[in-house]
Formats: sequence, C-alpha cells, structure tokens
Amino acid sequence: MKFVSLLVLSGALLGGCAALSPSEPVAVSNGVLTGTNGMTLYTFDKDATGSGKSVCNGPCAVNWPPLLATDSDKAHGDYSIITRDDGKKQWALKGKPLYFWIKDSKAGDTTGDGVQGVWHLIKP
Repeated sequence: MKFVSLLVLSGALLGGCAALSPSEPVAVSNGVLTGTNGMTLYTFDKDATGSGKSVCNGPCAVNWPPLLATDSDKAHGDYSIITRDDGKKQWALKGKPLYFWIKDSKAGDTTGDGVQGVWHLIKP
C-alpha cells in the first residue's frame, strides 16, 4: 500500500512539474514565427544581438509593436526578456527583440518582411 501511495504522490509531483514548465511566447505558422495570436513576428537589424536593449522606441514602437512579456513570464531556452526604455518587458529570441508590424492586418500576413531592408520575419 505504501508503494502505491508513493507512486501516486510521485505522479502528482511530476504532473505538477509539467504544469509549471514555461510555455512558449510564440508559435509557428506557415513556416514563420508568430505570436500566440497568429501574427507574424519580426527582428530589427539595428538591435544589437544580446545587448538586452531595443532601439525601436517611440514612433518606431507604434509601427513595430514589441512582443510584450508579463511580469510573471520567465526566460527559458532561446527566449529571453529585456526591459524596454519605457520599462515594459519584451521577449527576445537568441538575443534579438521580437516585434509585430502594424500593417499586418490578419494572421499569416508577412508584409513587414524586408521593410527598409532592416526588418525580417523569422523562420524557425
């Protein structure tokens, strides 16, 4: 009986650990990285990889909204969280901050790829 109780307790603990594992802040759709809302994500060449900083602020961030992280989100794997100039948290992939493009009107749009030669969609 003690063995069965130990197995049940072990299973409950392992199940709890699985529930605590971080969820991805992104998804993949049609071969490109998207937010969980299905909207395409982009990187900006002017952001220095690994700097922990976004240089897209003010009017830039209006056109290129950052993929925001919540205070409870935790960095994991290739995903990190940076603090923007306005104090908000933003997801980054392999040290590059992630953004949406305001002119993408529906999930699956990729109209921001190549804008001004410095914005790029991400293929996993």
